[in-house]
Amino acid sequence: MHHVAGSNGIGKSYLACAFVERACRCGHKAAYVRLPRLLQQLAVARGDGSYARILERLQRLELLAIDDWLLAPLRDSERRDLVEVIEDRSERASTLVASQLPVQDWHASIGDPNLADAICDRVLSNAHRIHLKGPSIRPTQGDPKSAAKAKA
Repeated sequence: MHHVAGSNGIGKSYLACAFVERACRCGHKAAYVRLPRLLQQLAVARGDGSYARILERLQRLELLAIDDWLLAPLRDSERRDLVEVIEDRSERASTLVASQLPVQDWHASIGDPNLADAICDRVLSNAHRIHLKGPSIRPTQGDPKSAAKAKA
């Protein structure tokens, strides 16, 4: 497991995408997904009968980068879906999570203490942690230097 942390706009998504792109160029099966989109896809899959197929596809990936990790509190079905994804990949394949939420706040965002323990244990034990620091790399409208760099 890999955990990329840092404030908003620091480059977590860029780094996650770069890891996925490099893995693909090296011949590995890899994918990037935002957690809200993944949870939405799994909810739809429950209804249309493709849930097991999606979980199997995610399990076969050698690297799964999950961005926007725990931006919003999880509902019960989302917690259970996330446990399935993480458990299927635990100690079998690489999973990268990118989050601006500090680790100490993950339990509250997950909600259920037992499922939070299960998810956090699998994601954080033996994880390589990268904490990005510094100012946002996104240009702001009021900053002419940032706007000039974005146009270049």
